[in-house]
Formats: sequence, structure tokens, C-alpha cells
Amino acid sequence: MEWDGDRIAILTFTDVPRSNQVSWAAIDALAEQLKSCRESGARVLVLASGLPGHWLEHAWLRDLSNGVQGLEQTGSGAGWFGALKELSRESVISIAAISGDCSGGGAELGWACDLRVAEAQVLFSQPEVNMGLTTGIGGSSRLVRLAGRSAASEMVLTGRPMSAQRLYDLGAINQVVSNGQALKEALTLAHLMAAKPPAAIAGLKQILAVNDDATLNEALRYEQAVFQSVVVTEEAREGMEQTQSQYDTGRSISEVNNYDDWNNR
Repeated sequence: MEWDGDRIAILTFTDVPRSNQVSWAAIDALAEQLKSCRESGARVLVLASGLPGHWLEHAWLRDLSNGVQGLEQTGSGAGWFGALKELSRESVISIAAISGDCSGGGAELGWACDLRVAEAQVLFSQPEVNMGLTTGIGGSSRLVRLAGRSAASEMVLTGRPMSAQRLYDLGAINQVVSNGQALKEALTLAHLMAAKPPAAIAGLKQILAVNDDATLNEALRYEQAVFQSVVVTEEAREGMEQTQSQYDTGRSISEVNNYDDWNNR
């Protein structure tokens, strides 16, 4: 975490061994950092990645699978909900500076941000269905509001990726920028909004939330309930174990999910 002035906090996530798949320890730490930045006076939070080719990827499946089986995990995992709560705070604007591919829970954190700046080469995916899972924290509920029912259905039901440009055309991405420019452009937006009157920003975020939350909260609760019912199935456990085993051998998310084959069609 670093500060750009006294009102903009930049949180850069890097986990080389896990290729930025988000462990429970990592998400717990991220939630605490988001809270700490807000309490320290941040007006804008920028989420970035320090690992080339990756933004925040999906949950580290070893933690998820171990949690279902009652085995040891790296953290509590409560940070998933804590981070989403912090991103929704009215007093703080959140910007995702997406410089690499993002998927699953990482993409869900991106959907929860107020604004998304993505580089042109980035692919977004919700690959849960490939593992016998459903989305759990907004990969369906928020995405359908951002990109529309058809695009969200395509992403979550096929597990295939979608480009930054297509998601921009659908309204889910605010800016598409050239390779290496996501953080720079996100900070340009951050400085613009950090200078706005705080009460006006908080009021506008509240107005925007009211337009969605009456049904969004219900949708998110249902989404989490469905996820909880599916994640405990034998099919899901086997899917997580098989998928993580492939990652453990060094295979990338694109290789495991055959994204390269699809993208080259």
C-alpha cells in the first residue's frame, strides 16, 4: 500500500507463487488494508497488480476446498465479504486499475469497484462452472447489471473469457487503455474525484446504490446461498482439487480452461 498525496491510496496485489490467485490470508489482509486506508482519510482507493499478465485472479482453490472439508486454511476468508463492504462505502471511491487477466473472485472484486480501467489485452472470466461451482459474490448478480443479461449469461454459463473491449462496449468497463497504462489512467481519475466535495460524492454513491440495492441485496444473498449448496458437493470438491492440481504443476489459468484455444479462433 502506498499513498499518492494524502487522499489517494494505491493497493498493489502481488502473489507470484499463486499467480495472483487470492488466498484466504491475502483477502483477509486486503480487507484490513482497505479499511485502514479509509479510516486514515483516503477518498479514493485504487486496486492494482504488481504481477505482469495478472490482475486479481480467482480464489486460491486449496483454501476453498479445505474450508469445505474442514481442513486447515491460510486465513478466515471473511475478507471476501469485508473487502466488498469496504468497496461499497459511500465515503470512498474505488477504482480497479486492471493491467492483467482477472477471473472468478478477483473479477468479482473488480465488478464491485465504482470504476474499472482495463488495458486492451486483458481478458475477464468467471470460470466457476468449469470447476462444478457457481459464482458466489457478484460474478452473476453484479455482472448482469453492468454488462447485461446476455453477456453475463455467456460468461458464467460457458466459463469462457470476454475481452476488455467487448465489456467496454457493453458498459461494464469505464476505459480501455493501452498496455501498461491502467494505473496511470486510474490515478488521473482518482485525482479528479479526490478533489470533489466529499458530501456530494457520498450522496451520489448513495443515490446510485439505492437504484440497485433493493434487488441486488436479495440477488447476492441468493447467489451466496446457491454457492454454499453447490460448493459442498462431491463434484465441486473434485473439480477444485483437479483444477488446483493443474495449477500446482505450473499451468496457467488460460491453459487449464482452454482460453488460448478459444481466443485464437
